[in-house]
Amino acid sequence: MIRRSRRTLAPAGVGLALALAVAVAGCTAATPLVPTPSSSLPTASGTASPSHAASVTPTSAEPPVPTCRATAEGLSLRERAGQLLMVGVSGTLDAAERKAITTYHAGSVILMGSSSEGVKRTATRTAALAKLAGETGLLVAVDQEGGLVQRLTGPGFTTIPSAAKQAKLSDEALRSRSQRWAEELAAAGVPLNLAPVADVVPAAKQSTNQPVGRLGRGYGSQPEVVSAKVTAFADGMRAGGVSSAVKHFPGLGEVTGNTDFVARVVDNVTTATSPGLAPFRDAVEAEVAAVMVSSAYYARIDARRPALFSPKVIGILGEWGFKGVVVSDDVGAARALRGVPVSRRARDFVAAGGDLAITVTPGLVPSLAAGLIKAAEADPEFDERVTQAATTVLALKRAHGLVDCG
Repeated sequence: MIRRSRRTLAPAGVGLALALAVAVAGCTAATPLVPTPSSSLPTASGTASPSHAASVTPTSAEPPVPTCRATAEGLSLRERAGQLLMVGVSGTLDAAERKAITTYHAGSVILMGSSSEGVKRTATRTAALAKLAGETGLLVAVDQEGGLVQRLTGPGFTTIPSAAKQAKLSDEALRSRSQRWAEELAAAGVPLNLAPVADVVPAAKQSTNQPVGRLGRGYGSQPEVVSAKVTAFADGMRAGGVSSAVKHFPGLGEVTGNTDFVARVVDNVTTATSPGLAPFRDAVEAEVAAVMVSSAYYARIDARRPALFSPKVIGILGEWGFKGVVVSDDVGAARALRGVPVSRRARDFVAAGGDLAITVTPGLVPSLAAGLIKAAEADPEFDERVTQAATTVLALKRAHGLVDCG
């Protein structure tokens, strides 16, 4: 959903409160919608050689088979736990960021802040990051929605309009433009875009909805329109060589507060069958690569736990047949999780059915990893859940040529 950034965006003409919200906007999402128009689920088999290039285009339309499972089983518990963590990295790696990748085997990173370095310099940066990873490769992600949430700009990157403006394009025009935006990301070594936003914000709440409506991050108030635009955006990304993570399941359209700044954001409207879930369901049917789960509470689905810790919420994706990567909203800096011990955050997310936990605070990785490892050592069933999640993440990596599961 909205996420804390290490650098401050300060868009001209935006009020101080809005500028602060935008400064942290972004993500803070099994087998993926892979980047080829004719593909279905990426196979976990295959023999693609591990490489840094995010522009590898998978061609298999087969469902996952046990070879990525075998790869996961061949990892140590510490390495498997690392596959379940995505850590925020800044322009120049600090000690905590480097340690998260090299010591704790974090298998994914998200590029934080706002960079105007352009495609070539970003590619140099992601290539350097890739060298720190082992044989399981490094999955690089970014928030590249458009409008106020476009992390990467500069030479080679197109200025992307906000989702509110994208919604005015025809589906085909949006798909075409999204493909171009994806090709730029792929050239920069970024195979996963934590976008698009699939939240449906009612017209009456556009001005009060802090995470989406007020920032122009959504495609509108009609579920069928949002579905069409979300699918067009994700299809274009796939055609350009980039996987998408739709967010923020099961939707932030009915809330007012921002989970980065508010301890308990509650949706008292959404149910498991609400029309506002349609864009997520349609994205799942289109075999999207990943779905990001929010940290808000959904009182009419599971009033006791935030969505990312709720088997009931995440279970809806399973009921729809989703086999991709279930990604968390930020479990690091978000105010919504401040009362939850750090060692429990990734553990509880994975126990609920999640696969890949994001922390924009790299210094928390040791505690997050320790929580996963300790739980797996104590409980064979949780150890199996860790292996399942690692298998799913590795399948997405294999789809982009980052790991050889063969």
